Amino acid sequence: MGAGRQRRALSRRKLLVGIAVAAGFGLAFWRLAPSPLFNEPQCSVLLARDGSLLGARIAADGQWRFPPLATVPPKYRAALLAYEDQRFTQHIGVDPLAVGRALRLNLRRGHVVSGASTITMQVARLARSPRTAGEGGDRLQDRGLGAKLLEALLALRLESRYSKDEILALYANHAPFGGNVVGLEAAAWRYFGRAPGSLSWAEAATLAVLPNQPALVTPGRNRLRLQAKRDGLLRRLHDNGPLTALDLQVALAEPLVGAPQALPNEAPHLLATLQQRYPERHRFTTTLDAELQRAAIQIVTEQAHELARQSIYNAAALVVDNKTFEVLAYVGNADWSVRNEHSFAVDIVQRPRSTGSILKPMLYAAMLDSGQLLPHMLVPDVPTQYADYTPENFDRSYRGAVPADVALAHSLNVPAVHMLRDYGVDRFYDLLKGMGMSTLANPPDHYGLTLILGGAEGTLWDITRMHANLVDLARQQLPARANSYRDLAVLRDATSPGAPVLSTAALSPGAVWLTLNALLEVPRPADEANWRIFATARKIAWKTGTSWGQRDAWAVGSSSQYTVSVWAGNASGDGRPGLTGSVAAAPIMFALHNRLPAAAWLAPPLLALRHVDVCRNDGYLANDYCARESQWIPINSHFDHQSPFNVLVHLDAVAHLRVDSSCERVANMQHVGWFVLPPTQEFYYRRHDATYRLLPAARSDCNVTQFNRSGHPVMDFIYPNADTKVYIPLELDGKRGRTIFEAVHRDANTMLYWHIDGTYLGSTHTYHQQPLNLAPGSHIVTIVDGEGNRLERHFEVLATRHAATLNVAADRDVRAVVH
Repeated sequence: MGAGRQRRALSRRKLLVGIAVAAGFGLAFWRLAPSPLFNEPQCSVLLARDGSLLGARIAADGQWRFPPLATVPPKYRAALLAYEDQRFTQHIGVDPLAVGRALRLNLRRGHVVSGASTITMQVARLARSPRTAGEGGDRLQDRGLGAKLLEALLALRLESRYSKDEILALYANHAPFGGNVVGLEAAAWRYFGRAPGSLSWAEAATLAVLPNQPALVTPGRNRLRLQAKRDGLLRRLHDNGPLTALDLQVALAEPLVGAPQALPNEAPHLLATLQQRYPERHRFTTTLDAELQRAAIQIVTEQAHELARQSIYNAAALVVDNKTFEVLAYVGNADWSVRNEHSFAVDIVQRPRSTGSILKPMLYAAMLDSGQLLPHMLVPDVPTQYADYTPENFDRSYRGAVPADVALAHSLNVPAVHMLRDYGVDRFYDLLKGMGMSTLANPPDHYGLTLILGGAEGTLWDITRMHANLVDLARQQLPARANSYRDLAVLRDATSPGAPVLSTAALSPGAVWLTLNALLEVPRPADEANWRIFATARKIAWKTGTSWGQRDAWAVGSSSQYTVSVWAGNASGDGRPGLTGSVAAAPIMFALHNRLPAAAWLAPPLLALRHVDVCRNDGYLANDYCARESQWIPINSHFDHQSPFNVLVHLDAVAHLRVDSSCERVANMQHVGWFVLPPTQEFYYRRHDATYRLLPAARSDCNVTQFNRSGHPVMDFIYPNADTKVYIPLELDGKRGRTIFEAVHRDANTMLYWHIDGTYLGSTHTYHQQPLNLAPGSHIVTIVDGEGNRLERHFEVLATRHAATLNVAADRDVRAVVH
C-alpha cells in the first residue's frame, strides 16, 4: 500500500510538472507575438477626396513608411502569392512541403540555395528585426537554424491571431522595397506615382519581387536580373490564369521602374496644420479636389510672383462647396520650397489678420432684418467723429448721403460706422460670434466702432465659412428665424460635411439674399469690369477688405455653388503701397472662380420677402411727395419710417421762391414735392450729384420758417460733431497749434457769427471755418446767422498732442482709414 501511494503521488507530481511545463510553453508561445506587432514611426500622408496622394512627410526614422493599409490590392496579392508562397492559403504559417523541398535541394547542392520561408514567417522576421527592412535595401536573407525555428514558432502564433488577409496586409505594409522605402503604398507612390490599387500587372510584379532582393531597384545596377525576375513572374501569372495572353504581352512591354520619384507636395500647409492639430494621426483623407487643388496652387503661385515685384510675398486661398461645406482647395501660402524666407511656412488660412471691411455684409444683412435699414435707404456720408474716433473713407472724400446698398458695394467706411453705431456694437459682436468668428477674444467695448473696419482680427477659415453661410441661408425659402451656421469640412473621416452646428443667430434668408444681390454690384477689377456684356457671365457676390496701413488684402466671392476667399499681404505684417483687396486679392479670387463650373444665380426666397413702396430718391418708405418704386424687404422687417427728405414746399405762382400764407394767397401757390437733405449732407451730396436742386429761397416779404424750426435746419456743424473730443496739437516748434471748426449753411451767401463759451469770436462768409486755440475742458461753440437762427454744439478739449504723432496716437483712430 505504501509503495502504491508513493507511485500515485509521483505520477501526480509528474502530471503537475507536465502541466506546468506545458503551461509555460503555452504562455511563452502566446507571448511570442508582441502587441502591437509593429511600432515603427510612420509618415504623415495627405489624400484627396478620390484617394490620390497630395503630400507626405517622411517618418521620424528617415523611412518612407506610410500608415498601414487594411487590405492588399488583387493584382499585387496574386503576384505576391505566385512569387513568394503559392500554398499561403493552405498552410498554418509553416509549410512542411516547402521545408522538405528546401532540405532536399540544399543537401543535394551542399549549401543553402533555397529557403522555406512562408509569407507568415517573413512577417515574423520583419517583426523581430524591423530595421532590416529599410537599411540600405538589405534583402530578407536566410539566417541561422535557431532564428529559423523561432520565426517558425512566431509564424504559428501569428496564424492563430490574424486572418490570412491580415497577414498579407502586415507583410505588404512592412516589407522593404529598396533604399528607405518601406511598405507597398510608399513603394507604389515612390516608384510609379500611383496608389497600389492602380498598379499595372507589370508594376505589381515588380513590387512582388523587390522585398526578396530590394537592391535590384538601384538605378543603373542589376537591371537585367530585375527584368528577368519580373518577366518570369508575369509568365507564371499567365500560366496560372490571372493574366490573359494580351495582358502578358502588354505587361512584358512595359519599361522597368526607374529611380524613385519625388512625392507630391500639393497641400503642404494643410498637412502641417493637420499634423499639429492631430499628432496621433498619420493618414488624413480630405475633401480636397486634386485637380482643383493643383490649379489653385498654380494660380496663387503665378499671382504671388507678380505681387513679389511690389514686395508682397504671401497669399492664401480657400475654395468651398456652398452645399456640402466641403473645402475643395486649400492653399495656405504662396510657396513652400523656401520655408525660411518670407515666412512661406506659415499657414495663413489659420492665422488671424485684420479684417478690414470684409465684415460689412453681415452688418448690412443684420440691419435689414432688424428693421433699421432698407436696401436703398440713404445713410450719411459726412465727416464724423465719435468721441476720439474719426472714421474716413478709403478715398478720403465724402458723398453727403449714399444708398446703403451702394455704400456696401463701394465699401464706404463712414456710412458703415454710422450703421454700426445705430445697430449696436454689442449686438454685432454677438452676431459675429454666433456665425463662427472664433478670434473675438476681447469684450465688445475693446473693439468699439472699429469692429466694422478691421479693429478685430479674423482668419481666412472663419471669414470663408461666414460668407458661405450667407449663401446657404439665402438658398432657404422660409421667413426669418434662428438659423444654424455650419462649419467647413476638410477631413472626410473626422468631420461630416456641413457639421457641426456652430451657433444660431437671426439672419433671415430674405435679408441675406438682398445682401448678396447688393454684392453683385461691387465694381470688378479691370479685366472683369465688362463682365455683364458676356452671355456666359458669372454672377458672383463679392467683397474686398483692406486693413489699415495696407497690411492685409482680402477678397471673398460667392456664386450659388462655390465660395472662394483670398488673402494677400506679408505674413510679417509689413504694409505696402497698393496692397488692397481689389488689386492684390481680387484677381486671384476671380481666376479661381473661372476654374469652377458655372451655376445659375440664387432664386429669390419668396416666402421670406415682401414688397413695399419706397421713394426712388432716398429709399425710405414712400410718402405723398416723391416718385415711388417697389422694393423687396425681409418679410419680418418692421421698418416704419417714411421719407424725411421728401417734403411739400409752397412756391409762388412762377415756382421761383418759397412763400407761405403770411405773404401769398393759397390759390396763387404751387405745392411741390422737394428732395431736401440736411445742410451737411447737402453740402457734400451736391458735389457728387449735379441733378440735386437746392431749395428755392424765401421771398423777401415772407416769414417762411418751414426749414428753420421744423426738423430741417438751415445750418449745421461739420466739425465738431456732438460730444466730440478735440485734440489741440503741438506744432514741431513746441507751440500750441489750432484746431479748425467748420459749419455749413443752406444759403451760400449768408454770414455766420461765431461764439465760444458766450464770447464773440468773429464772422465768416461762404466758407465757414474758424480756427480755435482752447484750453482743455468742456466748451460750447455757437453760430448765429443773419435771420437769428442759432445752433450750439458741446465738445471737450483733451490734453495737447504733438502734431507729429497726432495721426498715430490712438490705434482706433488710425484704423479708420480702411477699404
